[in-house]
Amino acid sequence: MSQTSSADHFARPFNGPGTGPPVPSSVPGGSEAESSQGDPGGRGSPAIHALGLHKRYGKTVAVASLSMSVGRGEVFGFLGPNGAGKTTVVKMLLGLVRPSGGEAMVLGAPIGDRETRRRIGYLPELFRFQPWLNAAEVLALHCRLLELPKRSWDQAVADSLRVSGLTDRSGDKVGGFSKGMQQRLGLGVALLGDPELVVLDEPTSALDPVGRHDMRQIIRGLRTRGKTVFLNTHLLAEAEQVCDRVAVLDKGVAIATGTLAELLGQHGRVRVKLGTVDGSCTKILSKFGAWQRDGDWIILERIENDSIPDLVAAIIGGGGRVEAVIPEHQSLEDRFLELLDER
Repeated sequence: MSQTSSADHFARPFNGPGTGPPVPSSVPGGSEAESSQGDPGGRGSPAIHALGLHKRYGKTVAVASLSMSVGRGEVFGFLGPNGAGKTTVVKMLLGLVRPSGGEAMVLGAPIGDRETRRRIGYLPELFRFQPWLNAAEVLALHCRLLELPKRSWDQAVADSLRVSGLTDRSGDKVGGFSKGMQQRLGLGVALLGDPELVVLDEPTSALDPVGRHDMRQIIRGLRTRGKTVFLNTHLLAEAEQVCDRVAVLDKGVAIATGTLAELLGQHGRVRVKLGTVDGSCTKILSKFGAWQRDGDWIILERIENDSIPDLVAAIIGGGGRVEAVIPEHQSLEDRFLELLDER
C-alpha cells in the first residue's frame, strides 16, 4: 500500500484516517451536490436518512434496499455478522462507494457532499499511518487536510492526544505503535475539528479491556455533547452498553431496527420451579409456549413479560404449586442469533 500522498487526496478534505492508498489522508470520491438551502447545514433533519439504498457488484448483491433513519445526538449501532454488508453501507453513506440505487442524506445533504464531509469524523476498520511520523505530526497533518485555522492546531492536537490516551506517546514514531495504539490514534484523527457525526467502523476490534472501556466512555461523552455516533460493529456486548438504537443487517438486508428495549423487551424466558409437574401442569405450560426441563426447573422460551403473572396464576389455578419464578431477559447476542435463525 502506497504511503505517498497524491494531489487529489490533499484537495478533498475528510475527517478520518485514509482507507486506501495513500494513507492516511483525506478520502476522495463522492458527489459535490449542494447542501440544502432551506436548512443550512441540514441541522433540522436526521443525521442519516436512507431510503431503498442498495449496492450490487456484478451479480452479487452487497446491500439490498436498505432504509433507515438515525436521529441527531443518538448512538446508533449497526450490527451484523461478517459479510453482512455493514462496511459497504458505511462507505456509501460517506460517499466512498457509489450506490447502485436508492438515495440517502447525511447531515441534511446528499451523500458525498463535499462541505458536509468536513462535519463527519470517520474511523475506518482498516487504515495505516505514515510510520516515519510521530503521533503529534499525524494529527497536525490532518489539521492541515481539514484546513483548520493554524492557530488552533496545537490545542486540537493536544485535545485529540488526551482523548485517545496518547499524550505520553505524542513524540513516538507511529511505526512502533501496536495495532491498539494505532486505533487510538485513528480515533484521535476522527475527532479533529469537532465533527457533528462520528462514524466508527469496528472501533474496539484491536483494543484491550482498558481500551474498550475508554472507547465506551468517549462514545458516551460524544452523546452528552449532542454528537451523533454511528457504530458499526459485530461485538454485540459493546453495542449493548452504549447504543440507543440498533439495526441488524444480514446478507445486505436490515432484518430488525429499534431501541434495545424494543428488540429485547418483547420476549424473554422465565425459569419456574414447581412442586410437581403432572399432566395438567404440562398442558398449562404448553399454552404459554415451548418449555423444557432443567433439573428441578422448568424453562419457558419466548414468553412475553406481561404473560408471566398469567402463567403463575394458571398453574396455581390448576392445582399446582409455584416455588420460585425467575424472569430472564435476552441478551442482545441471544436476540441477534435468534433473528438470524429466523431467516
